[in-house]
Amino acid sequence: MTLTLAVMDSINTLTLGHYLLTSAALFVVGLVGFLTRRNLIVMFLSTELMFQAAAITFIAAGRFHLDVSGQVFVIFILTVAAAEAALALALIVLLYRRKETLSAEAWSELRE
Repeated sequence: MTLTLAVMDSINTLTLGHYLLTSAALFVVGLVGFLTRRNLIVMFLSTELMFQAAAITFIAAGRFHLDVSGQVFVIFILTVAAAEAALALALIVLLYRRKETLSAEAWSELRE
């Protein structure tokens, strides 16, 4: 009985550091996914993961400081993420129709 209460107590005492660590881990996973993968869809999903990591950070900081400005910033992040999703998916469909591949290496000649 006391062990379950101790576990319940530790669950209820999550600090800002726990949320920031989770957010940093999500951001790093997104960054590694973006830098190492060459598939355009995986790169797109990795950027979405990085947006969500930033949103967790803003919400946690706002909650810690008892301020709603973090949640307001998250609304802007979600707006930018939605616009990016619409443009990126349209661009991915267009690129796939041209070369029948989703590899980023196939489009490397655009760098010049």
